[in-house]
Amino acid sequence: MKQTGQTEQAHRREFVGEVVSNKMQKTVVVVVKRLVRHGRYGKVLRRVTRLKAHDEKNACQIGDRVKLEETRPLSKDKHFRVLEIVEKARAR
Repeated sequence: MKQTGQTEQAHRREFVGEVVSNKMQKTVVVVVKRLVRHGRYGKVLRRVTRLKAHDEKNACQIGDRVKLEETRPLSKDKHFRVLEIVEKARAR
């Protein structure tokens, strides 16, 4: 039984992906790669999804691996925020 005044936070989806663009202010584009099994034939397919995420401190650089969390809509396309930078990009 839930006590009065307490709100239960909904489960938010989390993804790990690679930053491919940081040209916008406080926004990064992250590519999330996943493997999906074909429904009829069973072949494993690669799927790539590009997500826009909020980066409050502009800390992400291209090539960084980041952890994203789903959040309320922040703009027309932006529904995720950067939780943490898992791995910094290597210097070229």
